[in-house]
Amino acid sequence: MTIAPGVLVRDRPAPRVDGIDAARGLALIGMFVAHVAPAAATPEAAELLAIADERPRLLFALTAGFGLGFLTGGTRPVAEGRGAISRQLAIRAIILIALGLVIGATLRPLVFIILDVYGVAFLLMLPLLFVPARVALVLGTGLLAVTPGLAAAAAYDPVLVDARGGEWGLVLDWALTGAYPVIVWVPVMLIGLGLARLGASEPSVVPRYALAGALTAVVMLPLTRALPAESDATASVFEHAVSASALALGNVGLGLVIVAAMVLLTALARPAVTRVAGWVLSPVIAMGAMPLTIYTLHLVVISAAKRVEGGFITDDSWELTVGLIVGGMLFAWFWRRYLGRGPLERLLRAASGRSRTRGLDPVDRTPPTA
Repeated sequence: MTIAPGVLVRDRPAPRVDGIDAARGLALIGMFVAHVAPAAATPEAAELLAIADERPRLLFALTAGFGLGFLTGGTRPVAEGRGAISRQLAIRAIILIALGLVIGATLRPLVFIILDVYGVAFLLMLPLLFVPARVALVLGTGLLAVTPGLAAAAAYDPVLVDARGGEWGLVLDWALTGAYPVIVWVPVMLIGLGLARLGASEPSVVPRYALAGALTAVVMLPLTRALPAESDATASVFEHAVSASALALGNVGLGLVIVAAMVLLTALARPAVTRVAGWVLSPVIAMGAMPLTIYTLHLVVISAAKRVEGGFITDDSWELTVGLIVGGMLFAWFWRRYLGRGPLERLLRAASGRSRTRGLDPVDRTPPTA
């Protein structure tokens, strides 16, 4: 193909942004804490550990949206090969669904698995991959103000509760009633996609989404304290729905602040600061650059760590929590430093046909050396 001088052809994805990978790595660490940290002995410690209950998975969904934006060209969406990109993402989604179901059926970890829901969310995102940035942001924010409440209300609907035990129970959990319903994940991913289109690390964009996230968190998170808790059986379904939507909005707002802080430290601060931050955060960035590998390995480890204690099956321990965090960072850092892309990411890339077509994966830069 001959290209005329001065004509820019954009058929490659945007390069990785270390700050987004760092935020995704922090989300993985938060999941480890939520999954295997023992119950706290004091109310203050319990409140501290509660930070890891909901926020990591929403931060993970937010960074997944950023990732989809990068995969499809970032601020300059790819103009050619969109059908091929959609097909490859659809294949990846189906593989993730299958992997999540197989792990759940064979390893039976004592946690909810996100891989299959993640795959379903990918499939639902396919028609929305190339919507304009502001459409994605408005649609994502508008839906996020409503869908968590719908998911919370579904838990009190007797028809849906009964249906969960039927043949369509799995699909119902994926869509609405499970721990990670796609009606919540897709709006969060849309927000990340829209911000990737505007420029995830642009100096003019980062302060804007940091401020928007901070204001949302400051308003919504205190509001949830004035609303009934999820365990309050005396509250109405409407009150539970409002509380769930406010909590989701506040947590996503906090996630935007975390993303902005990581981008600022790794890309927009003074050179001396970015060098030090890159060095300190490099193990976390490496984890965030291979989330499928790290997340799947952690499921294998916690499944192997199951034991009977006090008549109950558990996998909780501080030793396992610290081991997952430190071990995950070390594994990811050394693998990425010497071998590049994560092992499961490589397999998923090859299985989706990426080796035969162009324009899907972001450039995987060598991480900072430590």
